Amino acid sequence: MRKGGKKLEKKQRLEKQKVQDSLKDAFSKAKSVVFVDFRGVTVADDTKLRRACRDAKVLYKVAKNTLIRRAIDSLGWKDPGAMLEGPTALALSELDPTTAPKTVAGVMKDVPALKIKGGLMEGEVLSADRVMFLATLPTREELLAKTAGALQSPLTGFAVVLNETLAGFVRAVEALRQKRQEAAS
Repeated sequence: MRKGGKKLEKKQRLEKQKVQDSLKDAFSKAKSVVFVDFRGVTVADDTKLRRACRDAKVLYKVAKNTLIRRAIDSLGWKDPGAMLEGPTALALSELDPTTAPKTVAGVMKDVPALKIKGGLMEGEVLSADRVMFLATLPTREELLAKTAGALQSPLTGFAVVLNETLAGFVRAVEALRQKRQEAAS
């Protein structure tokens, strides 16, 4: 083999290692990962998906299945098996486990060629059905808002009752004062 061929081969190996390392880092930080089959998706539809991911702060990237598998193996996670066959794109969310599934599922309504293969959450392999179930769950912020509302409602009721009790007491004292003033006059 020529000297230039070895340099090119070494350069390609280094580039693949960089991609694998960046995937490993992204997987370790991600709350959820969605594997997407994008066969038959037009450039315009792919752009729509990428924009939706960017707006939702979801990392979207296309990677070679072997590099994805190596990154997953290096983390000691279970192999996703058949999910890594054919063209694979990744949607990763560091914010909330439901963000990536919701984003991809939302775009799937407009782009029927887009398919969810499955996913990962905390190192566990998820089927496509489980990923779609995640897409139906409320986000962390929605759950916090509902919890705050549920906690606030009884407190508000208690404050109203307490306020009415005090107001009633003040009205009774005022009526008593007026009655005594009228009796004194």
